[in-house]
Amino acid sequence: MAEGSVLPYLDIPFQHGSPRILKLMRRPAHAENVLERIVRWRRECPEITLRSTFIVGFPGETDEDFGLLLEFIENANLDRVGCFQYSAVAGATANDFSDSVSEGEKQARWDEFMRVQQSISQRRLARKVGRKIDVIVDTVNDGHAVGRSVGDSPEIDGCVHIYGSGSSDLMPGEIYSVEIERSTEYDLFASIGPEVGPS
Repeated sequence: MAEGSVLPYLDIPFQHGSPRILKLMRRPAHAENVLERIVRWRRECPEITLRSTFIVGFPGETDEDFGLLLEFIENANLDRVGCFQYSAVAGATANDFSDSVSEGEKQARWDEFMRVQQSISQRRLARKVGRKIDVIVDTVNDGHAVGRSVGDSPEIDGCVHIYGSGSSDLMPGEIYSVEIERSTEYDLFASIGPEVGPS
């Protein structure tokens, strides 16, 4: 990835930030080691995009466990994150746990998790404003093109919206260099000049 021969994008399901809950999930429970690895990956490949998924409301998850999860995502500073509310799966050991989390509490924790992660995502994307990046175009419609950077998995992550006098001439499937002008929690907005060609 650092040498440019592999797309710098890793999707690793960390699941949680509480060692106790990770053990109940039968997952590796060394959050400190994970954070150290993230620092090392970013040092070796500064352009890497890190994506993960987490679960809130796993049976036995306490307020303290949830607090450790929020602390973990703040420290990990991940680019892209998905979060799911725990639901029973046929045959899962967790179905037998007696200390389930109420549906209302699951929703409240999910809401809080997403609020924190949206703030992180917004900060991460804001770092790209003013930079030129390569974007592969997916669609072009009425002077507005939509594409993806190397940090945007199709139908999962955000998009790059491209405007400007040259946007109508862009061809789906081609890669172009665009300048990022602004960002939101999930998407980037870019401009392109009247005379453009594939990168």
